[in-house]
Amino acid sequence: MIGEITRDELKQKLDRGDKFFLVETLGEPKFRHSHLPTAINIPPDRVAELAQTMIPDKAAEIVVYCASPS
Repeated sequence: MIGEITRDELKQKLDRGDKFFLVETLGEPKFRHSHLPTAINIPPDRVAELAQTMIPDKAAEIVVYCASPS
């Protein structure tokens, strides 16, 4: 199921320590510069290469985000 959550909902999940994968989709240099706590980096052009090893649990909850100008 694909859905959206708000920033507040994501903050609540992080604050509660919920178990989920937080994936940032920016390139590695931007990820190294700044990212949310517990986030892993899977750039869009490397999903096929990295997703299976970085997220081995196919039933896991995954939250994906990327930075934007706003």
